[in-house]
Amino acid sequence: MKVTDHIAAAQGKTLFSFEVLPPLKGNTIDSLFGTIERLMQFDPKFIDVTSHREEYVFKKHESGLLQKIHTRKRPGTVGICAAIQNKFRIDTVPHIICGGFSREETEYALIDLHYLGIDNALVLRGDALKNEGSFTPDPHGHAYAIDLLRQVKNLNQGKYLYDEVQNSNPSNFCIGVAGYPEKHFEAPSLKADLKHLKAKVDAGGDYIVTQMFFNNEHFFKFVADCRAAGITVPIIPGLKPLTAKGQLQSIPRNFHLNLPDDLIEAVEAAKTPEAVKQVGVEWCIAQSKELMAKGAPVLHYYTMSKADETEQIATALF
Repeated sequence: MKVTDHIAAAQGKTLFSFEVLPPLKGNTIDSLFGTIERLMQFDPKFIDVTSHREEYVFKKHESGLLQKIHTRKRPGTVGICAAIQNKFRIDTVPHIICGGFSREETEYALIDLHYLGIDNALVLRGDALKNEGSFTPDPHGHAYAIDLLRQVKNLNQGKYLYDEVQNSNPSNFCIGVAGYPEKHFEAPSLKADLKHLKAKVDAGGDYIVTQMFFNNEHFFKFVADCRAAGITVPIIPGLKPLTAKGQLQSIPRNFHLNLPDDLIEAVEAAKTPEAVKQVGVEWCIAQSKELMAKGAPVLHYYTMSKADETEQIATALF
């Protein structure tokens, strides 16, 4: 079932969903299943599964020379989606990214998802490699999310990259796109960022899910600006509880957003790691309640595949 169909069926009730990461290469799926099992009590309507591009590692040979090797530390997005859907009978939303994937690899992944009956996809550009200053696309891939979105849309119309397919069975993906309440860090202005977002929606984006934020006013203004720009699709707020003092520095640095002063002061005053987590949980509960009261269609939580904080938050809300 499509994300937009779940939203329509809810008739204004706020739904619960969350995002998980594929296990690190070599690990089992058991821990991930354990996280999902703990959160199933809150009746999630869909689960997002992230996708991760390649990384570079250096292998040292006996000669002393270093060999640069490509590796993917979290492969298996398509397989994880299939496993979750099979075990829990719940819709999954695989992340489809530009970085590190050719157009052909993307087409193969989309065909596999279509065969599996998965009809949702969140389309993203993805991040730059850790050792690169800016995003560099695969030589045979897409540089921008809108181009990737158009490939998915073409497949929905039975149009493949190169092959003329007879008796084509078109896919039917519900396509999500990313929105940034505090602006994508590469956009020159909020207005310019909104223009790019509208272009993605006009190209076929069916709903928007936002990057995390910690001040609801940023989200409410973002929604108002989207509506004023003619964007009418559902806008889903993405939320994450702050769980450690170190995140006061790492979250603004990594996600290019601002933390409210009240939250900063409360975290700094917390005496223990558990007290810090409780501050983060209570802040996220307050955010969530206000968003529900204002009619958010879904509350979507970034769990990092850990259930503890999200379970506390959902217990207070759903």
